[in-house]
Amino acid sequence: MKYLSTRDASLRLDAAQAIVQGLSRDGGLLTPAVFPTLPAGLLEELVSASYQTRAVKIMKLFLEDFSEEELAGFAARAYAFGEKFDTEAVAPVYHVTQGTEVLELWHGPTCAFKDMALQMLPYLLTASLKKTGEQKTACILVATSGDTGKAALEGFRDVEHTRILVFYPKDGVSDIQK
Repeated sequence: MKYLSTRDASLRLDAAQAIVQGLSRDGGLLTPAVFPTLPAGLLEELVSASYQTRAVKIMKLFLEDFSEEELAGFAARAYAFGEKFDTEAVAPVYHVTQGTEVLELWHGPTCAFKDMALQMLPYLLTASLKKTGEQKTACILVATSGDTGKAALEGFRDVEHTRILVFYPKDGVSDIQK
């Protein structure tokens, strides 16, 4: 699958290139050239699957540069119960009332929904750096007034070939976010 810029559809990148680049050099966003159709029976298969398995099956549709084995290894580490998430379900769904369920996205290391993406991104980024032949260390710069900074710090903590720097506004975050 190719990724194209929202400002120049002729610019096409492989998934690993798009992950390394982050944003298009022309200032646009990098989006899938096409959105894949879910294979027949996939949703039914995923109902009883672990969160890690669900993540792999869905990401594989968009990240053709990566094998299922690679993605499974990343998901196992990113969404590890006990080490990173406080529930084996990772993102449990609770029945509230007839026809009402709640998806809990706060069981990660910082209790922010952003942990869902920021625990996986470092693995995708470091693998993409290798796939594209990049030898340099990636520096992640974050400016935030909320949960993003802490979630990014947790996600990229101790990840080889990456460094992270987070900027917070003076007196601009709550005590729990600190």
